[in-house]
Amino acid sequence: MSKIFLSLLAGSVMVGCIAATGAGAATAKNKDVTAQFGVPLPANELFQLYQGRSWLWSDGAGYFSPKQRQFRSWTGSGKTASYGEGRWFIPNAGKLCFKATWTAQSGSAPAVTCFSHRVKGGNVYQKREPDGEWYLFKHAAVKQGDEYAKLRKGDYVGKRFGMVKARLSEKS
Repeated sequence: MSKIFLSLLAGSVMVGCIAATGAGAATAKNKDVTAQFGVPLPANELFQLYQGRSWLWSDGAGYFSPKQRQFRSWTGSGKTASYGEGRWFIPNAGKLCFKATWTAQSGSAPAVTCFSHRVKGGNVYQKREPDGEWYLFKHAAVKQGDEYAKLRKGDYVGKRFGMVKARLSEKS
C-alpha cells in the first residue's frame, strides 16, 4: 500500500473513532478554558482512571487492559466497521496515549492518539492533542453527563472486537 493511502486510511479511521468518543469537539455546555490553569493529572491517577475500563462511544468502544497495557477498539458497522489493536501508555503526567494499528475494509495503518488531562478544584479536564479544546471530563463528584461516566469497569470491547476482526480478516 502507498504511504498516501495509509495516511488517508489512518486519518479517516481516527476521525471516526474520535468523533465517536464525543471528545473530538467540546459542546458549549461543557467547554471550559479554566483547565489551562489547572495542573497535569498525576500519572498514577491517570492510570487509575483508565486501566481495566472500556470507553463507550456512540458507535464503538475502546478497552484499556491492565495486562501489558493492551488497547483494543472497534467502531462503525458494516462497510464502515474498523478495529484498532495496540498499546496505551502515559508518556508524562497528564497525558494518555494509545498507539494502535487500525484496520478497515480498505486496509490498515498505524496511528497514535493522545489526550491531555488537567485537574483544578477536583474537576478533571480533557482535550485531544494536539488541536482539541479543553472540556470538563469529570466533575469532582461524577455527574451522569460526564464523559468519564462512559468509562465502564470491564471489557465491553472483546466480543464485538472479535467479530469485526474476523469479518475484516475474511475479506483480506
